[in-house]
Amino acid sequence: MSHDDLKAELIETDDEFRSLYQEHQGCEKRLHEINLKTMLSEEDEIEEKKIKLHKLTLKDKMEHLLRLHRESRVSA
Repeated sequence: MSHDDLKAELIETDDEFRSLYQEHQGCEKRLHEINLKTMLSEEDEIEEKKIKLHKLTLKDKMEHLLRLHRESRVSA
């Protein structure tokens, strides 16, 4: 099973993964909104950095869950 296939399956079947994915998508949307501005305020820049860090944390958690599911399939 490919990485994308497993990810799609977990979005459908795993509540924790789906929640992380949806939050990650929300961060993507907010970053897009910030980047549409022509001039970023200091607050925008701070928010952008915080969102990027949070997105990385979410991605790390999702990758961890993907790895656990992949390993459990191999050992099963």
